[in-house]
Amino acid sequence: MRKRMWTVLAGGVLAAAVLGGSFVAMASGSDAVPLQPGAVAPDFTLPSQTDAMVSLKDYKGKYVVLYFYPKDMTSGCTVEAHNFERDSAKYAAANAVVLGVSLDTVESHKTFCTKDGLNFKLLADPNEKVIDAYGVPVKSLPGFKIAMRWTFLIGPDGKVLKVWEVKDIPKHSDEVLAAIAAAKQ
Repeated sequence: MRKRMWTVLAGGVLAAAVLGGSFVAMASGSDAVPLQPGAVAPDFTLPSQTDAMVSLKDYKGKYVVLYFYPKDMTSGCTVEAHNFERDSAKYAAANAVVLGVSLDTVESHKTFCTKDGLNFKLLADPNEKVIDAYGVPVKSLPGFKIAMRWTFLIGPDGKVLKVWEVKDIPKHSDEVLAAIAAAKQ
């Protein structure tokens, strides 16, 4: 009984840390190997919060910021999404589009986007097809799973230009914009 209590408590602490945005330091349990720069980005088609299907090929000729995140409506994920939304005009000016991917459902994405005024596409990958294709680690927690926080910058030619294991959520959108500017030089 005591061991079970400690296991549940440890799982709760881990979940709180993950959902609070501090989970990168604790995430070391997956064997996934994320794609590396130079790799051809795997095409995909996933549903978005608008119920439309979104494919990578829809954005050929553009920079694509494909970011994977743990969970809708959690503190770290909300900060990250708000920063991408805040910079949406900068992404448009840079010929770039932002696409977020998580294990959450389309309905969860609809709620998140409505509640937080998000206008870019959030894609639902509950079967982990795209998460697996990009080699994003997944963490199992008591009662649910989450994708780790990784971002892939895909060039207009469909190749991965840069990859981040996101550690500084508040500065991440700025890092991505700087990488796009550097790629254009």
